[in-house]
Amino acid sequence: MQELSGLTSNGKQFFAVSDSDNGTLRIQVMGRDCVVKRTITAPVDPYDVEDLAMAPDGTLWASDTGDNNKSRSTVALHKVSPSGAVERFRLTYPDGKHDAEALFIDKSGTPYIITKEPLGSALVYRPTAPLRTDASVPLEQVTRVSLTSTDTPGGPLEGTLDSRLVTGAASAADGSVIALRTYTDAYLFPVPDGDVVKALSGDPVRVPLPNEPQGEAIAFDPDGTLLSASEGTGTPIRAVAGAAALAQPPPPTTTAPPPAAQPGTSQPKTSQQGSSSWQNWPLALTLGGIVLIAALVIGLRLRRRA
Repeated sequence: MQELSGLTSNGKQFFAVSDSDNGTLRIQVMGRDCVVKRTITAPVDPYDVEDLAMAPDGTLWASDTGDNNKSRSTVALHKVSPSGAVERFRLTYPDGKHDAEALFIDKSGTPYIITKEPLGSALVYRPTAPLRTDASVPLEQVTRVSLTSTDTPGGPLEGTLDSRLVTGAASAADGSVIALRTYTDAYLFPVPDGDVVKALSGDPVRVPLPNEPQGEAIAFDPDGTLLSASEGTGTPIRAVAGAAALAQPPPPTTTAPPPAAQPGTSQPKTSQQGSSSWQNWPLALTLGGIVLIAALVIGLRLRRRA
């Protein structure tokens, strides 16, 4: 898609949204070969759709939260059914206007919006009350995420901002991992106990996504494969197999105690050496006829600046 801004997957199909739909919300449904099979058209005129997420029940959520000029008094989330039926929920920030390009839905169905901040940390918001179609619901800031600059090539800005601006987000199907992406990298945050705020305050695993000209889309397949894509006609979908598992710490390696020495015998010598599970994960998966690019996975946890 020429202006692809959001991507999600149910394992059988891809769902994609553009940030320019000429007055109508359109979600493209693609096969695993990336060929568009149909279009879900919702009777609503969004302002600037910047991300797409799938709730645990399979409902699609379009994040109408773009605001480059900081001019919007409210932002919106659009809940879209496969038939195109849509509900619009308006939201307000507690601290002024923000441009946001990232949305994920946690396993309880709660939406989280992450802002795109040229200076300082990305801010994470969630609604303070159940969403309503007849009134705006206030958002609350629940945490912030600071990302350091990297040397991963790609992005439209040709500078350090490419690797720090949050341009997309996704949650694994079981809610065990949250992914945030910049133009150049993805960051995987494990959520072992369901506490999203605590997870985003922890140390992520970085997955470089090099050479995406304007990478804004990020998603998980149900099996934990990480998907990413950039704006531009004919650009490929990248897949990193086993990425969700990479965010989990390796299991502890235990060494069995030596057997007790018997009277009159010498103590046997034992030696065991554990191996790191980080070393054996595949880096990329080819899905049907899609052209996929291998990605180097960084398995080290990164200490983020406060």
